[in-house]
Amino acid sequence: MKELTKAEEEIMQVLWKLEAAFVKEVIYLLPEPKPAYNTVSTIIRILEQKKMVSHKVFGKSYQYFPLIGKDQYSKYKIDKLMKGYFSGSFSNMVSFFVEKNGINTKELDDILKLIESKKNT
Repeated sequence: MKELTKAEEEIMQVLWKLEAAFVKEVIYLLPEPKPAYNTVSTIIRILEQKKMVSHKVFGKSYQYFPLIGKDQYSKYKIDKLMKGYFSGSFSNMVSFFVEKNGINTKELDDILKLIESKKNT
């Protein structure tokens, strides 16, 4: 899987939300200032080259849809973050967030409960 640029990721967020969309529909959901139609169209074609998106043809129009799920891409990004900054260690990452972001004990308890519930399934 290839990492996405900020613009590509922004468009993927819209496609994940809509599940399938024409360029105009993607533009409609993008924040202001809205990019030009050609800009969005070009980025979507790049996403197709990266095998992240495909399309269905409707006359002269294309409807685009994601080939990679949001959860799948999120896991890829988190794994890359953990390997790049935390030596692949989840505990190193959690320690970092506790020390630098002031995670409180209730949040830590919630994390532990979540881990325990996953162990039992």
